[in-house]
Amino acid sequence: MKLHDLQPNPGAKKTRKRLGRGISAGQGKTGGRGTKGQGARQGGGPSPYFEGGQLPLVRRLPFKRGFTNLRRVKYMEVSLDKLESHFVKNGVVTPDTLAGAAVMKDTSKPVVILGNGELTKPLTVKVHRVTASAKAAIEKAGGTVELLPLVEGEEAGE
Repeated sequence: MKLHDLQPNPGAKKTRKRLGRGISAGQGKTGGRGTKGQGARQGGGPSPYFEGGQLPLVRRLPFKRGFTNLRRVKYMEVSLDKLESHFVKNGVVTPDTLAGAAVMKDTSKPVVILGNGELTKPLTVKVHRVTASAKAAIEKAGGTVELLPLVEGEEAGE
C-alpha cells in the first residue's frame, strides 16, 4: 500500500445537495421546501416550544418550586454508636482514623458527629461539626470535642 492508494471508506464522504440550482439538478425552483407557507420562508418554521396547538410539554409539567443551594456542604454523617463500637478508650477520632476504621469511605468531605446512640468511653473528637446532643454525650463520657476548619473550596452554608 502506498500513499496514492489511501482513500476514505465507501460512504464516509457524502456530497452535499446543491439546492435551487435549476430544474435539471432535481432540487431547483423551491429547493425541496415545497410551495409557499411558513416552512418555505427563510428562517421559517415554528419555534421548538410550538407543538401544533397542543399544550406544550413545558406547560404540561408541574411547577418546580424552591431552589437548589449550590453552596450546600455535604457532610459525612457518623453517629455516636459507631464511635462506641469502632474506637478504644481515650482514642482520637479524626476523619483519617474514621476512614482507617472503615466507618466512612470519603475523607474529602467534612465530617459531622450525630447524637444517635450512646457513648461510654472518653474520646478526643476532632471533626468539622458536632451536633449539640452529640457534644453533650461526648463531654458526659469524659471526652473532648475540637472543631476542624472547613477545607478551602467548601462553604459553611447550612
